[in-house]
Amino acid sequence: QVQLVESGGGLVQAGDSLKLSCAASGRTLTYYAMAWFRQAPGKEREFVAGITWLASGTYYADSVKGRFTISRDNAKNTVYLQMNNLKPEDTAVYYCATFSRAYTGPSRGAHEYDYWGQGTQVTVSS
Repeated sequence: QVQLVESGGGLVQAGDSLKLSCAASGRTLTYYAMAWFRQAPGKEREFVAGITWLASGTYYADSVKGRFTISRDNAKNTVYLQMNNLKPEDTAVYYCATFSRAYTGPSRGAHEYDYWGQGTQVTVSS
């Protein structure tokens, strides 16, 4: 069983930066694509960023492209989301997710992921 634990969220002002971490236990992340999603109150969970298992490919939602960067450190079994120039509309609970199948993904569809963290709150004030 895979456990994912997010950290690094907080309350910041517009224009600030935050770096989220997602640490995994129970299984190596090395062969598995990873992704970050977010969910704001009253809204659907949405794809933010994804990274292939080799880190050869990264994918972003249009709303965060150029501001957010996803990366991974397989030696630490951790995935990161660097968020720069934060905006109030980035306010949400951020979740990391991964697959039970190796060498596949990432995907923009939340329903395709098998393991999720508990989420970390990011609040951006104007």
